[in-house]
Amino acid sequence: MVSTVLLLGFALAAAITDLCWKKIYNWTTYPGILTGLAVSAFEPNGIGWEESLLGIVGCGLMMVFCFLCFPLGGGDVKLITMLAAFLGWYHGLECMLWTFVLGAILGLSILIWRFGVLKLLGRVGKQIWWLGAYRQWLPLSAEDRQALEPQLFLAPAALIAVVIVEFSVFG
Repeated sequence: MVSTVLLLGFALAAAITDLCWKKIYNWTTYPGILTGLAVSAFEPNGIGWEESLLGIVGCGLMMVFCFLCFPLGGGDVKLITMLAAFLGWYHGLECMLWTFVLGAILGLSILIWRFGVLKLLGRVGKQIWWLGAYRQWLPLSAEDRQALEPQLFLAPAALIAVVIVEFSVFG
């Protein structure tokens, strides 16, 4: 129970700073990782320090891979690593996947809000037609490229993911 309260506190702090300042600060994630490891080691009926360490390493390495391949911030890497310190490997991975799903839903919602459903579907249709006709993607204009790069806030999605995983909302 102590680990759940601490985890929610760290995730909430990261979500607030991500929304307000578009950053997930080290003063949230590094103490969170160490606290997660310590609480896991000493909390009765906790996951244990081995599972916590496995979560840190496993989820952390997966996030480093994502960081290298996709436009992801370093704070997001440390955030998921922090969550895995509290949750362990299996639940940390589940939380990471929920975070990405919720983040994608948020990103799609932002695009729909900016353009509307019909305009967005028209652009997708145009891309598909161009791909079929010319066997390559239609080059995007600078305006389209900028519009497709909305600022995503993964920390609020991670906070919701923690609630889903910790309280078994869908399972």
